[in-house]
Amino acid sequence: MPDFIFAYHGGKPPDTPEEGEKAMAAWMAWFKSMGEATKQPGHPVGMSKTVSGSGIADNGGANPLSGYSVVTAADIGAACEMARGCPMVVDGSGTVEVAELMEM
Repeated sequence: MPDFIFAYHGGKPPDTPEEGEKAMAAWMAWFKSMGEATKQPGHPVGMSKTVSGSGIADNGGANPLSGYSVVTAADIGAACEMARGCPMVVDGSGTVEVAELMEM
């Protein structure tokens, strides 16, 4: 089965330690629900920069990357269905970009 990257956009840092614990529990429950399909839970990312021929811009543009994961799924449709359970999608604070990782 192919692997897919989930590129997370949006979300927000928790305001309190309690919110942080609740958010982490939601993410861990989602990963657990996907079982062995979770190939690499990934990580959140810090501030990004966009590098182009015209220079370097701060903050990754209009919709910067906030983290990533790698999952295994039968096809992109199945991967998208898995992404619908992402805590940021469920609570409306972010989106998940799904793309197949191509072997070279």
